[in-house]
Amino acid sequence: MPAAPEKLPLTVAVIARDAAAQIGELLASVDFADEVLVVDSGSTDGTVALARERGARVVHRDWLGFGRQKQFAVSEARHDWVLCLDVDERVTPRLAQSIRAALAGGRYKAWRMARRNRFLGAWLAHGEGYPDWTLRLFHRAHASWSNDEVHEAVLTTAEVGRLEGDLLHDSAEDVATYMAKQNRYTTLHAQALYRQGVRAGYARLFLNPLARFLKFYVLRLGFLDGGPGFAHVVIGCNNTFHKYLKLIELQKARR
Repeated sequence: MPAAPEKLPLTVAVIARDAAAQIGELLASVDFADEVLVVDSGSTDGTVALARERGARVVHRDWLGFGRQKQFAVSEARHDWVLCLDVDERVTPRLAQSIRAALAGGRYKAWRMARRNRFLGAWLAHGEGYPDWTLRLFHRAHASWSNDEVHEAVLTTAEVGRLEGDLLHDSAEDVATYMAKQNRYTTLHAQALYRQGVRAGYARLFLNPLARFLKFYVLRLGFLDGGPGFAHVVIGCNNTFHKYLKLIELQKARR
C-alpha cells in the first residue's frame, strides 16, 4: 500500500453555527490539512460534537460579524498558512492538489481560487456563478480579513496567484431561506455604506441593477446557464436595488 500523502502545514479555518447538516462534507474534503479549526458561535444542533468527532479543533467565540469572526479564526490558527472556508463549501481533489503545489512553490503569499456556485439544483458555469474568483488561501503575515459585517474580503498588498481546480459552493437552501439571507445582507451592507459616508440618489435604483444585469447576464454569458442562471443574476440585481433603496431610507431617516 502506498503511504498516505503528508499533511500540509496549513490550518483550514471555518466559522460555523448550527451547521451539522453541512460541515461533515466540508471536513471530509480538507483531510490534507494538518489542522482544521472550527470557530463556533453557539451551535445547538450537534455541530461541535460532529466537528470534534471528525478531528477538528473547536473554539467558541460569540458572533462578531463575518469579517471579524473570520479574522479571529485566523489569529487562533496553529499555522501561518490558512485556508478560510464556509461550511457549505467543498474542496475538489484538483484544488487540493493545487494547494499542495502552491505551498511547496513559495512564489506567492496569497492565492485566489475559482468558486463554483450551485443554484436551483444546477452547477452554474457562467455569470456570477462561475468562475467566482475568491481569495481564501494566504500567509497571515501578509494578509488579513476586513472588518466588514457582511461582504468581507481578504486584504493584502502581496502579489496574488491563481490556483487550478474549483471550490464548490452548495448552500442547499430553499429559495425562501436564500432570499431571507439576502435581505439581511443588503440591510447590513446599506448600513455599512452609510457609516462609510456613501450616499445614493434614486438614479442608482435603476442604473446599478441594470449595469449588473448587462455585466453578468450578457457580457459574462449568464444566459448560457438557462433558467437557474437567469434567476441567479436577477436575484443579484434585486440585491443591488434593495441595498441602495435601504441606503436612501437611512439618508432620509437621519436628516
